[in-house]
Amino acid sequence: MVKIEIVDEQDAHLTVVLKDTDRAFANALRRTLMTDVSKMAIHKVRFEMGTITDSNTGETYESVGAIPDEVIAHRLAMIPIPTYHDEFCFLEDDPGNAGLPKEEWGTPASQVIYHCSVRGTPEGKLVTAGDLNVLGEEKLQIPETYRGIPITKLYSGQYLEFYAYAVLGKGSQHSKWNPVSGVAYTPRKIANVAKPKKAKALWDLNLTITSKDFTGGKLDDVQKVETLVREMHHVGDGTARISDFADAITIDEVDGEFIFSFDTDGSMSARTAFDMAAKSLSDRFSNLSNELEDEI
Repeated sequence: MVKIEIVDEQDAHLTVVLKDTDRAFANALRRTLMTDVSKMAIHKVRFEMGTITDSNTGETYESVGAIPDEVIAHRLAMIPIPTYHDEFCFLEDDPGNAGLPKEEWGTPASQVIYHCSVRGTPEGKLVTAGDLNVLGEEKLQIPETYRGIPITKLYSGQYLEFYAYAVLGKGSQHSKWNPVSGVAYTPRKIANVAKPKKAKALWDLNLTITSKDFTGGKLDDVQKVETLVREMHHVGDGTARISDFADAITIDEVDGEFIFSFDTDGSMSARTAFDMAAKSLSDRFSNLSNELEDEI
C-alpha cells in the first residue's frame, strides 16, 4: 500500500512524498494527472460580426482587430475555468441532448457560457480574461488571480463581442483540458555528514543550511535537503573550495520513496486534482485485476 506524506500544500501547488512504491507507480500517477483528470475549458466560441453605432457619441465600431478570431479562440481555451465536477456532466452525457443534432448539444448541466463585449479606445483597450462575464452562478466567474490574462487589444473603431462555451474534457483529448503543469517526481534523498571538519567549508559560507539542521549527522527534511543540494554547488566541482570540502556530505537516495510535485492551472485546487488522479488510477487497476480474474 502506497503511503503519502504532504510536504507542501497550497491552493494551486502540491508536493508530497510517495512511500513504499516504485518509479512505475509514480510515473503512472504523473500521466494520470495530465490525461485523466477532467476540467472545464472553453471549446467553442461564437463571434458576433458586423458594425455597431454608439447611440450617445454616434461613433461606429466594426468587429475587426489585429488578432484573428482563431487565435483569440485559442487563447480563450487556455484560460482556467472554475471546475466543479459534482455539478456538471460531460457534454456527450448530457440528458438534455436527446433528439438534438450534435452541433446543438449542451445545457446548463454540461456547459458554462461566458459573454464578452468590449469596444476599443484611441489609446488602446486591453481585453483580458476579466472581461468575460459568466451567464450563471457567480462562483463560475474567472478567478481574480487570472482575470488579468491578456486576450487582445482594441483601438478606435474596433469592437469584440463573443459567447464562449466551456465544457468538461480530459487532457487525453486536448491539452486545453490538461489541469496541471510541472508534474515531476524524483527519488527522495537524505544527507549525511561523513567528514564534519571538512563540512566546515560549507558552514563558513553562512548559507541557509547549517550544522544545526543535522541530527546525529543526518538531515532528512525534504525541503532542507533540496536546499542543501543547491548550496553544495558553492563547494562542489569547479569551485576553489572543492579540495577543502571533498565528500564531506553525502546525498543518498531512499529506496521506494519519491518526491512528487505539480501545479494546477487554477481551474481546481491541487488537492482536488491529486485525489481525482488517485481515484482514477485505483479504479483502473481494480478493473484490470477483475479482468485478469475473469480470464484466469
